[in-house]
Amino acid sequence: MKKIAALTMVRNDSFFLGKWTAYYGAMLGKENLYIFFDGEDQTVPECAQGCFTKLLPRVEGNVQASDRKRIDILSEFAAGLLGRYDMVIGTDIDEFVIVDPSLGKSLPEFLSDLETGDFNSVSALGCDVIQNIRKEKELDKSAPLLSQRRYARLSTRYTKASVLCRPVQWGSGFHRTRKGNYHIVPGLYLFHFGCADMSFLGLKMDDKDLSDRGWNHHLFKRRRMMKQLPCLPVRDWDKWTRRAVWLQARLRHLYAWNKPAMLGMRIVVGIPERFSDLV
Repeated sequence: MKKIAALTMVRNDSFFLGKWTAYYGAMLGKENLYIFFDGEDQTVPECAQGCFTKLLPRVEGNVQASDRKRIDILSEFAAGLLGRYDMVIGTDIDEFVIVDPSLGKSLPEFLSDLETGDFNSVSALGCDVIQNIRKEKELDKSAPLLSQRRYARLSTRYTKASVLCRPVQWGSGFHRTRKGNYHIVPGLYLFHFGCADMSFLGLKMDDKDLSDRGWNHHLFKRRRMMKQLPCLPVRDWDKWTRRAVWLQARLRHLYAWNKPAMLGMRIVVGIPERFSDLV
């Protein structure tokens, strides 16, 4: 079995940190989780006990500049970990790399069975979980998230270079590696939950610090997606995730050869019941 670590950086988000540590801790062992806190004013919550934790001076700058600084910190640390680990998973705090339960494998079993060759990274298909505001009520935060959400947009934005196999530099937000192409693996998904509830969006839109750093445009786009989702047809998960992997493995943006494209399609799929208890 390959030895695998996971790392993230967080600020003011104990809810998703609890989900993140519970999920990756069960899969990899909490002793293999590495959590950086953006700001020495942060408090390490109880859910992070047993993990490596470090309080950092606040990363200053607008959203673009601060994202670059944060990912440079995480890339450097991941490079050091790859002297002791075979793979390092890097995600934002609201992102979860998940193996399709129909395959009957845990995340470490699935990644251990991969033939990565000279790949720098492995990518999971991006699934942006979005609340259907016409059909789905506010989340019960004590219950599994995927037991309450049934819709995801297949998103190139969240098909990230989440699993490093070699010590290379991540691009901002784990969206790519600065050297090397994408290697998207069928049966592996990255679920993003930033749009899974309107309350998450509301908290961010009311955060003056995020506004001052230039997050408004990104947050308005998220709100627009949430309003659009009920108007889009819901496609079959198995059929369209296969198609999306095929497309994203072959198509690239003209302005970014190492970022996947999908012909601008807005594909919403129904999340199968088999995922319900995973996060």
